[in-house]
Amino acid sequence: MGGPGPSARIRLSIVRCVSFMKRIFSFGVLALAAGFALRLYFVLKHPANNSGDTPLYEELASNWLQHHIYGMKVDDGLVPVDLRMPGYPAFLALVYAITHKVGADARFYVMFAQMIVDLGSCLLVAGLAAELAKFWVDDRRVRSVFLIGLWLAALCPFTANYVATPMTEVFAVFFTAAALLAFVFLLRRLAAPVGVVPRPRFARHELSLLCLLVGLVIGMGTLFRPETPLLLVVGCAIFLLFYLARHRLFAGMRLSALAVAGCLVPLAPWGIRNAITLHEFQLLAPKNSNLPGELIPYGFMAWEKTWLFRVRDNYLVPWKLNGEEIYPDDLPPGAFDTPEEKERVGMLLEEYNNDLTLSPEEDAAFAELARERTARHPLRTYLWLPVARGFTIWFTPRIELLPFSGQLQPVKQAWHEDPVDFSVTIGFFTLNLAYALLVLAGAWRLWRQHAPGLRFAVGLLLGYLVLRTAFLTTLETPEPRYVLVCFPIVLALAAQVFARRPSAESAVPKSDYFSSTGSG
Repeated sequence: MGGPGPSARIRLSIVRCVSFMKRIFSFGVLALAAGFALRLYFVLKHPANNSGDTPLYEELASNWLQHHIYGMKVDDGLVPVDLRMPGYPAFLALVYAITHKVGADARFYVMFAQMIVDLGSCLLVAGLAAELAKFWVDDRRVRSVFLIGLWLAALCPFTANYVATPMTEVFAVFFTAAALLAFVFLLRRLAAPVGVVPRPRFARHELSLLCLLVGLVIGMGTLFRPETPLLLVVGCAIFLLFYLARHRLFAGMRLSALAVAGCLVPLAPWGIRNAITLHEFQLLAPKNSNLPGELIPYGFMAWEKTWLFRVRDNYLVPWKLNGEEIYPDDLPPGAFDTPEEKERVGMLLEEYNNDLTLSPEEDAAFAELARERTARHPLRTYLWLPVARGFTIWFTPRIELLPFSGQLQPVKQAWHEDPVDFSVTIGFFTLNLAYALLVLAGAWRLWRQHAPGLRFAVGLLLGYLVLRTAFLTTLETPEPRYVLVCFPIVLALAAQVFARRPSAESAVPKSDYFSSTGSG
């Protein structure tokens, strides 16, 4: 008798190949190894050593370690400041103390440490994906969702390449992922029907301690990024809605108060320091990152908000202010409504270029321009441009740290001039778009399950994503890196798309959450 035919052999080969790939992807250690290799590649091949605030953070850390003053040099003197939160300078100072190197000499050690922290974030993202899966799949399939989330996080280039720059993004992602995991864990425990989670009834003091812990994690994250409490706002709102639906609003208010108290614990020393040293009790860094006594260009920033939405325009105008010349021809056509307005802007910029310092009178003139432009087109300022900023920071190739121009137009010319640059840009943009589609698909799949408490968890994730995006659209200088802290949500929801549906006999019971055994 002859052997199997060609089609049968092909099917057998495919089955064996799929089986082999499943075995490979079933090892979490292998995912972490792949993530380590990807991050090491970025560190060795594409380090972004002087990006953004890197020199400022290094100066703060060096002065803190060597002179015991959290400050920077101003007019040949060391002046205490509060223009950046102390978390990242403290991390740098720790690395400097261990390695006995500072500044540029210590950057490789800083990046290596960030690689380890970011791999920890991958585990937290995988835990968040698994915790979401526990709402609606049986225990046998939760491990596969954990592994899917781990692989997605480990191989995500958009978060991985930020380990290669000394900035706060790695730690912001880590603490955000940790806080989201803690929030979802609490919601699942509180909403689980009897028998689904094999545990004794939640004791009140245990729940209180967990809420304090959630707040503490958010507070630690705030020491790195001052807008982290936005997550606390969304979390407390979800707690209140959860308990309001159970007619126990006071319990939700108590838990929210505990979370807020936990958040204040790590911030209190920073506020006390500012009160003693700078004579102002301030828990967060100032919004405009100004030095004491420095002019805040409110008028200039208001004018920018009437036309700026593209990241590349930041390099041409706001990031040059008080340091480089700014030319009217560098501004996009949308910055002017009429030729007369362009002439007025040109005259103001010519005055500024004489000494490269924006005077109060020039700032007032820009404020008047902003009022006139807003009066003519209020929807442009308050609606269309914020929407454009949100679209820009989400739908971008995210190659700002890589040696690629991102130039795609004209398409034929861009391809012929540098096909590698063009291909990488298109590839990263397509990957970013795929993540966005996976988020929608994952959120919709979870929303349809009707498992107890699951919609509150989805509301938490999407609520934070929306609130943070809305907050970022109010900034006059939008940057894509500011939404990286949302990627734990992106990756955890994406993992749900690949989760296998539970069988009818093993599906999580869809009991009403009013039968919850959670106390508090």
